[in-house]
Amino acid sequence: MPIRFFNEDVDFKPRNPQKTKNWINEAIGLEDCTLGEINYIFCSDQYLLAMNKRFLRHNTFTDIVTFDTSEQEGKISGDIYISTDRIADNAVKFKVPFDQELRRVLIHGVLHLIGYGDKSQRQKSAMRRKEDTYLSLWP
Repeated sequence: MPIRFFNEDVDFKPRNPQKTKNWINEAIGLEDCTLGEINYIFCSDQYLLAMNKRFLRHNTFTDIVTFDTSEQEGKISGDIYISTDRIADNAVKFKVPFDQELRRVLIHGVLHLIGYGDKSQRQKSAMRRKEDTYLSLWP
């Protein structure tokens, strides 16, 4: 399955990688899309901040930056950078387990690749509903 996990400047591996890949692929299928290739790159706040500044011109910490490399409509591919520091902080802030917050961010990146946005309040609400739907499908 062309979902891969990498680390950049942190020593992190998701628990249950095959289960996670299957769950992500199921969500993609339920959106009437197919999987091309997705690379998840786990990194620190500082690493992702540098990317956020360089590529998006944002000088803020973020939990995720998604780069869409899809070449065919309906077949999603991309590189998704995730700050494990932000995941840990947000899990505490939102009073949820680390793994649940991680899954939310993993699927958030996939939803961006599918075409969902989160710039307006309406888009954020739609994105959150989709995240909640797919989180409920975690086996």
